[in-house]
Amino acid sequence: MPVKCLLVDDESPAIDLLKKHISALPDLEVAAACYSVMEAAEVLKHQSIDLIFLDIQMPVLTGLDFLKSVKNLPKVILTTAYREYALDGYDLDIVDYLLKPISFERFFKAVERYYARATPQQQLQTTASLQASKPSHIYVNVNKKNHKVLFESILYIESLKDYVRIHTTDKALVVKSNIGAIATQLPPEQFLRIHRSFIVALDKVTAYTALDVEIGAIEIPIGQTYREVIKKLAGS
Repeated sequence: MPVKCLLVDDESPAIDLLKKHISALPDLEVAAACYSVMEAAEVLKHQSIDLIFLDIQMPVLTGLDFLKSVKNLPKVILTTAYREYALDGYDLDIVDYLLKPISFERFFKAVERYYARATPQQQLQTTASLQASKPSHIYVNVNKKNHKVLFESILYIESLKDYVRIHTTDKALVVKSNIGAIATQLPPEQFLRIHRSFIVALDKVTAYTALDVEIGAIEIPIGQTYREVIKKLAGS
């Protein structure tokens, strides 16, 4: 059975983006979309809902007020454009909070947290489809053209101040970005930052010491403040 989602936000673009993200995951479906918490309360009276995506800042009654006033709510993921409101939500036992604009990668992590709280039977039903839905690539802009880069093709990523060079199995792409921003788009189980200037693909590492990592004939240093990565390399 799909997870029935209720979207609550007073802004149409925010609801449209959530619908787009949900459509990419086969085990989720939009049961209803509401533009106020009063509408949401009516939906909950008549429909069975599994998960609510709830905006915090709304007119008349805020999402936090709604959480505090309604008992026995389904699981809730808060959405907000204001980081400072997130801590208030955690006091109310929410699953997660999403900071707008919501990327698919961050949305996906929140859904995984929802499943982590689900029953063992629900987890069993959804694990396979979640794995199939995980992003397999990123797009990077080079010379005003967006290039698709498969995660499985990446060897390592190198920082060049205001740029990064992505080394793949067949080419190198120089992208105007910083290595921290690129790191947030990579699945942590596949990539590891070993230096302030380098990220490596774990499955491409052919050898390592306490001081460096080898990917084929390429030697990449391990930064002094990244020595703990040796443990993860040993387990990969």
